[in-house]
Amino acid sequence: MDHRESDEVVESSVGGVAPGDMESNASSFFDDEEMGISDPLLRWQTGNTTSQIAVVGANVCPIESLDYEVVENDIYKEDWRSRKKHQIFQYVLLKWTFALLIGLATGLVGFFSNLAVENIAGFKWLLTSNLMLKHRYHEAFALFAGCNASLAAAASALCAYLAPAAAGSGIPEVKAYLNGIDAHPILAPSTLFVKIFGCIFGVSAGFVLGKEGPMVHTGACIASLLGQGGSRKYQLTWTWLRYFKNDRDRRDLITCGAAAGVAAAFRAPLGGVLFAYEEAASWWRSALLWRTFFTTAVVAVVLRTFIYFCRSGNCGLFGKGGLIMFDLSSNISAYGTPDLIAVVLLGIIGGVLGSLYNFLIDKTLRKYRIINERGVPFKILHAVAISLLTSCCSYGLPWLVKCTPCPPDILDQCPTIGRSGNYKNFLCPPNHYNDLASLFLNTNDDAIRNLFSGGTNNEFNISTLIIFFAGVYCLGIVTYGIAVPSGLFIPVILAGASYGRLVGTLLGPISKLDEGLFALLGAASFLGGTMRMTVSVCVILLELTNDLMILPFVMLVLLISKTVGDCFNKGVYDQMVKMKGFPFMEAHAEPYMRNLKAGDVVSGPLITLAGVEKVGNIVHALKWTGHNGFPVVNEPPFSEARELCGLALKSHLLVLLKGKGFTKERVSTGAADVLRRFDPFDFAKAGSGKGVKLEELDIDDAEMEMYVDLLPIVNRSPYTVKETMSLAKAAVLFRELGLRHLCVVPKSPGGSPVVGILTRHDFMPDHILGRFPHFKNH
Repeated sequence: MDHRESDEVVESSVGGVAPGDMESNASSFFDDEEMGISDPLLRWQTGNTTSQIAVVGANVCPIESLDYEVVENDIYKEDWRSRKKHQIFQYVLLKWTFALLIGLATGLVGFFSNLAVENIAGFKWLLTSNLMLKHRYHEAFALFAGCNASLAAAASALCAYLAPAAAGSGIPEVKAYLNGIDAHPILAPSTLFVKIFGCIFGVSAGFVLGKEGPMVHTGACIASLLGQGGSRKYQLTWTWLRYFKNDRDRRDLITCGAAAGVAAAFRAPLGGVLFAYEEAASWWRSALLWRTFFTTAVVAVVLRTFIYFCRSGNCGLFGKGGLIMFDLSSNISAYGTPDLIAVVLLGIIGGVLGSLYNFLIDKTLRKYRIINERGVPFKILHAVAISLLTSCCSYGLPWLVKCTPCPPDILDQCPTIGRSGNYKNFLCPPNHYNDLASLFLNTNDDAIRNLFSGGTNNEFNISTLIIFFAGVYCLGIVTYGIAVPSGLFIPVILAGASYGRLVGTLLGPISKLDEGLFALLGAASFLGGTMRMTVSVCVILLELTNDLMILPFVMLVLLISKTVGDCFNKGVYDQMVKMKGFPFMEAHAEPYMRNLKAGDVVSGPLITLAGVEKVGNIVHALKWTGHNGFPVVNEPPFSEARELCGLALKSHLLVLLKGKGFTKERVSTGAADVLRRFDPFDFAKAGSGKGVKLEELDIDDAEMEMYVDLLPIVNRSPYTVKETMSLAKAAVLFRELGLRHLCVVPKSPGGSPVVGILTRHDFMPDHILGRFPHFKNH
């Protein structure tokens, strides 16, 4: 593969991919027989291609790499030399201002999303309950299923028509972006809009899904919108905003947004910071830690303020706030060997069931691709069908269990009157309740609250917990993958809490631990078994329960479940990143890379540009290749011998050509001429989908024969490695520095000063094992 064929994950926006080509790419899915658990949904392109694609949300989109490296050319150096102290202060102040605004906006979105869900779902439950009290059961089911189907259709239509990228949780897409992979729809304003309202409709429809994953994506979208550096289209080009026209600062803002999303979803500010550090971000530093901490603290203040306001009854059916917060107050004074054995057992169960859950989700999504290929109407019908299935289970399964007498010493009302509570009446005589209806005919947050409730031993029968676990486990699998914003946290917590409480009920005679605590530990074990996160999940659960006494148990169960799960497959988000086709750079190199050199995976012919190059040659290189960077090599008389001057980015070349600072003779005009004709921010990174396009250039035949000096825009200090360097070392260097290009230079001088360029795709296992298949068995 030519190094420029793999140059940048893709360069589709300028690489000349026609719509017909994209459709053919999108249809090249693997057949089921050909696909393994680790294969992506899209077949990687082979041969002479200039673009790659990935599944973003529910649609196939072109992707490209991000430029995290500082381009140290003459223009950049002059710009920094000319900056005054007050401009540097403005830049620093604006970073903290954006962190504040991200926290405020994400907190507000999180609160009002919960407010909308609680009121819509609460109104639906009240109407259904009133009809059931009048013994109009068929009408109650018709109303219940009709409301759910309508809400599901609305959520799916928003996703399918307005922003397909908003489907799913969005965490794999955010994780890929923070690893250096960009696609225009990932953080677009339309995606933000659909993510918010689609999530409200989807959760209100009673699906077994959560809003926690979508909140991470929502926070990232808000941060991206603030960090676009202004908009010339809408006359929002304040001078201060131009400082953020680069991928490095946007990456930091989006990391803050992802942390804010978790903080808003769980009311867990510290958990949000640790989630961004452990799961989302690929690069981290202490300054970013402070800003994410500040952002999540702002989210916590906003949520607490509004929830306190709602306690006075000003928020309709908001109830306990919808933002799941539990107070177990377990007061564990001592625990013995049977308790530790029970915790270890929960960890093993969570690891096994979690890895099976990941496997089944993988298989289900590969089947759903057939529906997604058939167009928008089938996506909506698919969502409505899953909604009807969920409604039948939620309304029908409680008929299978017997009524249970209310506990005599209970403090809460039994049976519950209204839309929520532990003790649902559901056709039972006075002083009796239906324990399965208390779980199914509730919002997901209230169902979790019921399972986690302490001091309620024997509230749920063993048969009830088995039915609920089986229903939630299966519904969570078939629901994830429909064209609505959907998170995995809530389904995983529900399933884990149900089997945790089941284990607690079975071990009640020998264990001193409360059944509510068993439910929490079961949820922790299933989270560890599916997502393979430890520290962040541990802190999130501690912030949710407000009980430090359970810390040793939570730590132990997470470590065991993660270890057991890792024996079978990867975490669900890592698996999704791979399945969607994102070329994700892992933190470690594969073992077989130590047997290869950097020069082994680059190949020619290599296209280079001269320091003073003919305009026609540049246009030809840009037109017939889809690559982002070109090595610039000086030759005599501009240098004593052939030498690598640096790297010129395509975006900078386009800006330079549009300015038409051409000369008839091949002479160097110097940086002063470029600085006189351009502002340094003309070369800054444009917003997603923007920037100068090759088609916009108006260059006639006479100008094609003229020359242009490239040296002022050339990155004079690109990262280079010798061709004999271990590919494993090169991969670690590439990932740790957040590079887009890594120049490979010869071991000894005398020939060409550059052998080739390593890009992200050159480190992908598919590419390497395709060229060296004998390493597949290693």
